[in-house]
Amino acid sequence: MKVRVSIDVMLKDGILDPQGKTVEQSLPSLGYDGVEGVRIGKHIEMVVEGDSIESVRAEVEEMTQRFLSNPVIEDAVVTIEGDLGE
Repeated sequence: MKVRVSIDVMLKDGILDPQGKTVEQSLPSLGYDGVEGVRIGKHIEMVVEGDSIESVRAEVEEMTQRFLSNPVIEDAVVTIEGDLGE
């Protein structure tokens, strides 16, 4: 089975986010006032083939911890979006 997977990676609370801070400080000059708490992360999508949803989830969780994120400073959420039926 093939499933579409999404992974959202964000810096953990308490970790400085200089990119988010830069965006937050720039928005008022563009006319967007009242915006605060901007955090920048990454969104990863992929199609993964496996024997079951559980095996795909386990594999994606492992690759996320080992390669796609830094678990010391980032939190990652894996979402299995469903069987592609192929």
